[in-house]
Amino acid sequence: MHAEDDAGLHALPITVAYGERELTVTPAIVETDRGLVLCDVGPQGAVDGLETHLGSLGYDLEDIWLVVLTHHDGDHAGGLSELNERVDTVVATHHAEAPYVAGEREPIKGDGDRYPPVAVDIELVDGVRIPTVAGPMEVVATPGHAPGHLSLYLPDGNLLVAGDTLVADGAEPLAGPKPQFTPDMDRAIESVGKLADLEIDHTLCYHGGYVQAGSDRIREIHEQLRK
Repeated sequence: MHAEDDAGLHALPITVAYGERELTVTPAIVETDRGLVLCDVGPQGAVDGLETHLGSLGYDLEDIWLVVLTHHDGDHAGGLSELNERVDTVVATHHAEAPYVAGEREPIKGDGDRYPPVAVDIELVDGVRIPTVAGPMEVVATPGHAPGHLSLYLPDGNLLVAGDTLVADGAEPLAGPKPQFTPDMDRAIESVGKLADLEIDHTLCYHGGYVQAGSDRIREIHEQLRK
């Protein structure tokens, strides 16, 4: 089973230039009665890849009505300005991430060459639920990798959209956040523990894509990180 087969949710892996290297990332779309919710955008230059994926699924960029950012890092939010030049979307992120996305604060990571700021329309908090055709999609505050990092949990399908709280691009099928990119590792470990308490059967990571691993593996990761 792949994330693309989960009713109402589709992974959109794209490879784009990021700095001096190529980067493969995995935004996702979730279908709702109102249109599509896009979970993360990708870096600058990602919109063409998103448009190609959407076209293959029978959608257009104009079908996106809401963008939910897991956090403000450039590889997740850098393409938002380009997207909003083409589509009038509602932008939502955790309230602690909003100042970075909107340009009121400079991104915590990066070399000072930030992406174009974009206004945030909705500031999210832990526990908010977004109705989708795949059932409610719950905001789970998972700080550490970024001050207001959030993950998205779809309990009807036991599916977690992990953002960068977990990764699947290394030797392990599922692993914890990368320390070199995680300013507050102690809080990130607590966030992994919070996810371990959920009923998860499969996980979509922004870095590494979909994996058939869930609560048992997340508990293992949490125990390893606590040592």
